[in-house]
Amino acid sequence: AGFRKSAADVATNAQALATALAAEGVRMVSGGNDNQRMLVDVRPFGVKGRVAQEALDRAGITCNKNAIPNDPEKPFVTSGLRLGSASCTTAGMGPEEMREIASLIGDVLRAVDDEAVATDVREQANRLCSKFTPYPEGA
Repeated sequence: AGFRKSAADVATNAQALATALAAEGVRMVSGGNDNQRMLVDVRPFGVKGRVAQEALDRAGITCNKNAIPNDPEKPFVTSGLRLGSASCTTAGMGPEEMREIASLIGDVLRAVDDEAVATDVREQANRLCSKFTPYPEGA
């Protein structure tokens, strides 16, 4: 039952993250998601995947740039990001935290060159993460 609950929680969190990201203006490449990973198109923000990844890294949010289907950008640039919910779920986060993370991602994507936004988001992300222990069962 432990694995089933964990898998269900990861999927629930992924769905919450996907829904909240869509509300922020991020385009879900598949139209939604049905597992712990999601591919998102950041072009609605007027940015490329590499720029989005670097801005999110500066803001304390780790993700990977990723090509999207029929991507017009080169592989080292991309138009998308790959996001997931497994590590956050393992640390004990739930749908409420996924919505907060989506909001922080949206803040960064709307201001990729604004260091004040990056600093503010990094502080908020650190505060959020400080409430949770990664791999609480010593995995």
